[in-house]
Amino acid sequence: MRLTTKGRFAVTAMIDLALRQGKGPVTLSGISQRQAISLSYLEQLFGKLRRHEIVESIRGPGGGYSLARRADKVTVADIIIAVDEPLDATQCGGKENCHGADAASGARCMTHELWATLNEKMVDYLDSVSLQDLVDQQKQKNAEQNVVVMHRNHAALG
Repeated sequence: MRLTTKGRFAVTAMIDLALRQGKGPVTLSGISQRQAISLSYLEQLFGKLRRHEIVESIRGPGGGYSLARRADKVTVADIIIAVDEPLDATQCGGKENCHGADAASGARCMTHELWATLNEKMVDYLDSVSLQDLVDQQKQKNAEQNVVVMHRNHAALG
């Protein structure tokens, strides 16, 4: 079980968008270039995010996308669910026929409850992390990198 590219790209693109939120609409071509994600793929993802009212589109010259809600009101779970990313560690996709629909018993496997509980924990965790949390982490990371660069430049001059 793992998060596929769709979920990772959607979250990454949303962080990029949120980081630039105060500067007007953000173009998908800009996100595509900065994050090395195909523009056509971003168009598909943002169509789904728009339908779930996570982003809104602004048409015309200077148009692009902006957040439809404040970043602290959007969770990672919201984003992943909006782009149809399955969050399921069970073998059966939650259908409780772990041994297959064709199996004689069609019953749950012995570890079904373990994986179903993991699903709940994943969703709970992703629902506890806001887009603002990720933006703040990214800003902190960028600030720390700038301090290291400034320190190295100062040391080189000294």
